Amino acid sequence: MLEFFGRFHPVLVHLPIGILLVACLFLVIIRIPKFAELRPAVTVLLFLGMISAVFACITGYFLAGSGDYEAGLVSNHQWMGIGVAALSVLLLIIHKYVNADGSIPVVMALILLVLVSVTGHLGGSLTHGSDYLTAPLKGGTGAGAAIPPIPDIQEALVYQNAIQPLLKNRCYSCHGSEKQKGKLRLDLEAYILKGGEEGNTIVKGKADESELIRRLLLPGSNDKHMPPKEKPQLSQHEIALLHWWINNGAQFNKKVKELKQPDDIKIVLTALEKGSAGAVSGKLTDVPEKEVDAAKEKDITGLSNAGVMIVPVAQNSNYLMANFINAHSTADSVMDALKSVKAQLIWLKFEHRSVTDESLKNIKDCKNLMRLSLNHTQITDKGLENLIHMDQLRSLSLVGTKVSVKGIARLSKLKNLKSIYLYKTGLQRTDWNTLKKLFPKTIIDSGNYQVPTLPMDTIEVKAPTGKS
Repeated sequence: MLEFFGRFHPVLVHLPIGILLVACLFLVIIRIPKFAELRPAVTVLLFLGMISAVFACITGYFLAGSGDYEAGLVSNHQWMGIGVAALSVLLLIIHKYVNADGSIPVVMALILLVLVSVTGHLGGSLTHGSDYLTAPLKGGTGAGAAIPPIPDIQEALVYQNAIQPLLKNRCYSCHGSEKQKGKLRLDLEAYILKGGEEGNTIVKGKADESELIRRLLLPGSNDKHMPPKEKPQLSQHEIALLHWWINNGAQFNKKVKELKQPDDIKIVLTALEKGSAGAVSGKLTDVPEKEVDAAKEKDITGLSNAGVMIVPVAQNSNYLMANFINAHSTADSVMDALKSVKAQLIWLKFEHRSVTDESLKNIKDCKNLMRLSLNHTQITDKGLENLIHMDQLRSLSLVGTKVSVKGIARLSKLKNLKSIYLYKTGLQRTDWNTLKKLFPKTIIDSGNYQVPTLPMDTIEVKAPTGKS
């Protein structure tokens, strides 16, 4: 409850600033004869300024208890604010009862002016960062260029050269060393992995399940959307860069060349050599050029209440992604809600223990799907028959299922299919050549990767057993 009252601090804090600044001005100019008639107004202004300063201090104290701000900076701002309130009380007493026409009130007014300015600056530093005022003088990247140019992108460290500058310029003001909204810090590896009040900020290898990505993709009107709508927003290509980094395990010491690079990311990486990912033109792949009407709010709410994570695939887009990994069930009511957004649904992670061949009948009319993941479900070749008319499908993941080459062969008429992921399926070694012939333009991913040994890898050498 106290924190609730504390949230009125940003509203109240501007009152003493404005009122006391006017009072200080009047205290100086009333010494000029033609402005002497303003003297009664000074008493009123000082009284109102004093009252508002006291309430600003009280609400500020409650807000400080939220733990969202760096303690040292909060303490400095707090004591300076108390100094403003105390000096305004003292100035009111001296002006009204002690030395109204003397020089003491003028000197005190100048001191109060300095105190108000310093306190306001410290407050601004809490909300916008300590370098908010000086960043433009240091040649900061500004709102339109979150990531500085990277001359040799393939040799660059992904986190240090791309991800960290992006987080610094878009997220540190609320989630840095001086302010931790939602008890979340994004300025150090340990804090990023720890997460905040909402749990894991990132889930390594699973960008779609990461709170960071989910918040970025929420509509700007949503209270949980990040960054706040009044601050510079990430472009869809900057979000794609974060998505790619997380999907590749959110590594903090890998070079760009060590990570797999889909076509859409290659475009972003190439642009980083010239400037920022935010400057890339064009749309992401796997997102239609033509927009659709927004889905009905009740349908999205119904899916969300059923534990289905459903968010836009990009900012300012009505196309949706649905993830069933934490869904309560795949009951008929949930499926009806899913069918109601079939026009907007283009990415679907239908990964749930209850998904069977029968379940796929519920999505066969979702013909706008471009990405479909059925990993570790109970589907078989029979279920794949429901996908044969999904002409827009570009990526299909069947990891950990019981499908065979016979079932997959039925999908060979899907001309837009670019990738099929078949690790841990029922396929035999002899089936791969058959699939390559059926899908000559499709990447058939078996998951059996050969990882090269790098100079920084640790090699364990054991002494030979037996006699030499």
